[in-house]
Amino acid sequence: MEARAVSLWSRAVHGTGGAAQPQPQPRPGSVLVIEDDGDLASVLQRALRDEGYEVEVVAEGERGLVLAREREFDAIVLDVLLPDISGAEVCLRLGEHARRPPVLMATALGSVADRVAGLDVGADDYLPKPFSLAELSARLRALRRRGHSGPSPLLEVGDLRLDPFTGRAWRGESEITLAHREAQLLQVFLRRPGIVLSRPGILATAWQGEEVTANVVDQCVSHLRRKVDQPFGRSDIETVHRIGYRLRAPSPGLPG
Repeated sequence: MEARAVSLWSRAVHGTGGAAQPQPQPRPGSVLVIEDDGDLASVLQRALRDEGYEVEVVAEGERGLVLAREREFDAIVLDVLLPDISGAEVCLRLGEHARRPPVLMATALGSVADRVAGLDVGADDYLPKPFSLAELSARLRALRRRGHSGPSPLLEVGDLRLDPFTGRAWRGESEITLAHREAQLLQVFLRRPGIVLSRPGILATAWQGEEVTANVVDQCVSHLRRKVDQPFGRSDIETVHRIGYRLRAPSPGLPG
């Protein structure tokens, strides 16, 4: 599939000849490409530079995170299957910063479940491979129009709130101190209130790339309940027998 993607990109970049040369345009901006397939990464770099972008390419998620902290990019093109940490983990850790560029997740994992998982961890757009240069360029332009993420809009269900960039959480006016993984788990629940989430689904979203068992989900949910539910006499994080968990959605007109 990667070879097909490279072929599509090559045809899109080089064209069939004979077309008039476009007039010079202002530089579109800078893009960080996090992609471990060397051939595809080279084609992406060449194609985006031909479009006028400044392009930095890295093959590892950890290196991408370092560059995203050290430099200012206008967009990130992110593969999901990386050799060190997953693209989902990169997205989650990018969300810890108060300012980050929009993220376009590009991957051969193109099922609905994969797309939902990518968006749930903070990706701004999702593009299944293989894709054309024209579509990627259009999506990058759309992401750039949105601009960098400013201070995060709070995720809020009833009186339970979370800032996904900082990990700060509140129940009403009371601030709650959460560990990093607890904040990630709460983010997953707050993005899908009222929906039953299976243990494998939670693992795929909040622990993607890590080899852990479903019991780890149960333990983390238990810790989270002790902080966001029990001290306030609440039971909003519900157990769904033999399936997983659900964050209870408040009834209309009620505080939660």
